[in-house]
Amino acid sequence: QVHLVESGGGLVQAGGSLRLSCAASGITFISSDMAWFRQAPEKEREFVAAIRRSGFIDYVDSVKGRFTISRDNAKNTVYLQMNSLKPEDTAVYYCALRGRIASTLSRVDYQYDYWGQGTQVTVSS
Repeated sequence: QVHLVESGGGLVQAGGSLRLSCAASGITFISSDMAWFRQAPEKEREFVAAIRRSGFIDYVDSVKGRFTISRDNAKNTVYLQMNSLKPEDTAVYYCALRGRIASTLSRVDYQYDYWGQGTQVTVSS
């Protein structure tokens, strides 16, 4: 059974930083594409960043230059370093794992098979 457990969310002032972690178990992590999505109140879930096992990375434009996704395959963990946080970054952040082998990295949530429970990030102005 696959489990994804996020941690690292919290309350931070605008301009501050947070580091989210997502630990995976029950699956061959090293072969899996990993992604972060977020959902703000009354908004649809949106793609934030994704990383392939090769290290290829994709970001949504709104976080480029501020967020960094990385992975430690030895620890079965993916990270999201978030710097220069803005109030509009406030959301529940979810990590997601794509259990299928695919030729390209995806920004689409239904392409990901397993999800964590989410961690709240709140940025105050």
